Amino acid sequence: MKICGLQKLTLLDYPEKIACTVFTGGCNLRCPFCHNASLVLGNQEGMQFSEDEIFDYLKKRRGLLDGVCISGGEPMIQPGLEEFIRKVRQLGYCVKLDTNGCFPERLKSLVKQKLVDYVAMDVKSSPGHYAETVGIPDFDFSHVKESMDFLLGEPVDYEFRTTVVKGLHNAEILRDAAISIRGAKRYFLQKFVDSGDIVGTGVSAFSDTEMEGFLKIVSPYVKSVALRGVS
Repeated sequence: MKICGLQKLTLLDYPEKIACTVFTGGCNLRCPFCHNASLVLGNQEGMQFSEDEIFDYLKKRRGLLDGVCISGGEPMIQPGLEEFIRKVRQLGYCVKLDTNGCFPERLKSLVKQKLVDYVAMDVKSSPGHYAETVGIPDFDFSHVKESMDFLLGEPVDYEFRTTVVKGLHNAEILRDAAISIRGAKRYFLQKFVDSGDIVGTGVSAFSDTEMEGFLKIVSPYVKSVALRGVS
């Protein structure tokens, strides 16, 4: 598996767990607001970790860490993902998977085999605005919809999340995005942050006040909704 980053400790990425985060390289999408451009575009060839390095670290941290977050990029494009997760679980760790939802069959397989304990799926936009938001003109939303519907059936603990960006989102789009996951257990609106390593240009954040307004708009459609990145 192509591993391009390791955050050795996080108290934020995995709800109610002390965890580390493994970042995989490459993605099938080109969201202009993505803050991991180097991972997505494959510009971290000199910063790769071997699986042995990761597992050596995890063995040393047993009893101190609860879980491992697997993020990206998009982890689902990694051919060795399932075997990697099996090895993580053999060390006694819980596993959280971050995904864009484009690979529903792979997601279903991992969940049905009880290889993941928590899934965080991005909801990039409303169905009608997905293609422009993910930077793929002929994007097929049906795969994302299949993943959404699967998680809404609650086969595993999960959350949905949307990074809110000026020029790509507005009140109507966010309302329709929330409707597409109506009844969701958890939904987070994340304030865009320019990491200095984003895929596109000309993107910016809404104010905290505007984010609070969006929160009120989406709240009728999901069971629990909250903001991230807002002070």
